[in-house]
Amino acid sequence: MSTFVFSLLIAFSLYLAIRSRRGHGKQSVHDFFVASRQFGVALVFFLTAGEIYSIGTMVGFPGGIYAKGPTYGIWFLGYILLAYPIGYFIGPRIWEVGKQHNAITQADLFKGHYRSRALELIVAGSSILFLIPWGELQFTGLVAALKGLGWHVQPVWLIIVCAALAFTYIAISGVRASAWIAVLKDILMLLAIVVTGVAAAWMAGGTHEVFQAASHQVSNAMTTPQLRFSMSTMLFQSLGFYMMPFAAQGFFTARGPNTIRRTQIAMPLYMMMYPFLVVASYYAISANLKLASPNDAFFAAAVHLLPDWLLGLVAAGAALSGLLVLAGICLAIGPIVTRNLIPNLPEARQKRTAKFVIVAYLVVSITTTLLTPNLMLSLINTTYYGITQFLPGMLILLAGRQVRPGAVAAGIVCGQGLAIVCYALHIGFGGINLGLVCLGVNVLVVFVGHILLRPSGRRYAMPDPLHRHS
Repeated sequence: MSTFVFSLLIAFSLYLAIRSRRGHGKQSVHDFFVASRQFGVALVFFLTAGEIYSIGTMVGFPGGIYAKGPTYGIWFLGYILLAYPIGYFIGPRIWEVGKQHNAITQADLFKGHYRSRALELIVAGSSILFLIPWGELQFTGLVAALKGLGWHVQPVWLIIVCAALAFTYIAISGVRASAWIAVLKDILMLLAIVVTGVAAAWMAGGTHEVFQAASHQVSNAMTTPQLRFSMSTMLFQSLGFYMMPFAAQGFFTARGPNTIRRTQIAMPLYMMMYPFLVVASYYAISANLKLASPNDAFFAAAVHLLPDWLLGLVAAGAALSGLLVLAGICLAIGPIVTRNLIPNLPEARQKRTAKFVIVAYLVVSITTTLLTPNLMLSLINTTYYGITQFLPGMLILLAGRQVRPGAVAAGIVCGQGLAIVCYALHIGFGGINLGLVCLGVNVLVVFVGHILLRPSGRRYAMPDPLHRHS
């Protein structure tokens, strides 16, 4: 029964993807990737939430609570809440600058403002590099979720089917399909989490009993180094939250700045689902459920508590959570290659070429997931380390300031290079998140570089608003 319900909901998601194309005929590049900047509050809200609350919400967060206790959840919840006020202020400005430069990608913003091919290549190339492990995380989470629900299928087939579904969504109508499916995904995900959390509390006789039983097996204490790391990580990841390339692209789909502001005001409402995840995780601890991995905590509780047909709903919510993020990554990487890495590609060929790029990316992700999972998963923590280094350059261009592109490029390269070296060599900074330290170095390099670099006679201010890039 669970397989039937799952298949039915996935089929419905495909119907929504097809339905999203109605009335739009042959899509232009801008319509395919950023919906011609036509989305209203509802679609921007669900699209953005779909990319934020991914498979990690149902796999990583409960797994961390199960393995490390409630202290794990402090930084996880904290950085998301801190990010929303940041998005409220910079999101509308990203939209305005994006419209001015006719941007589709984040790298288009750097190209339009700094007029530097080298800086554009650095932003585009490092965006792809640091998004690769993020995509593999989705595949790994999807396999963990579906296997945790008792589906005994070889991982290779699960991964191939998930990749095919993600590409199908994209091929049908691009970001419009993602936005429509995001509505279904959020409804299913919220239902799955709330129902499982309520069932866990009901079975245990109340949340008090769940927490009391679990407190004997996990520690609620937090050491000074843990507190220092949690606080610095909250700050660092909240700053990098909207530096993800697909985040800027999501802002570009909005009708206007006020649309973005209204979505950011409502975003914290999603945090109401986390207490239910905590209860489900604690139930898995208190009931002594046998887990192959801490990542199975939520799904083990669901299997133990819910009827078969509801497990199909949980599986569909988990699958769509990962698939939407995969689709978002693909929609970001495709135009980065066709617009920023391949110069002067005619617009008529950009969409078709981007689809080939997306297929290539999915093939690479499948291969690395299957052949070198430990190698790639060890790099997942570096995604934020690398992507957040775009922040100084983004703030400069959003403010319309004149800073030499060489200084911005040097800051990004130094910050990213130092982060990778420190992470690989396990160099610590007294519990402070190393990404935050590297971001400080980045800012220092930009400041010093701007002062030391000789003027080249080029104009570094924002270009004429009448100028447009294809």
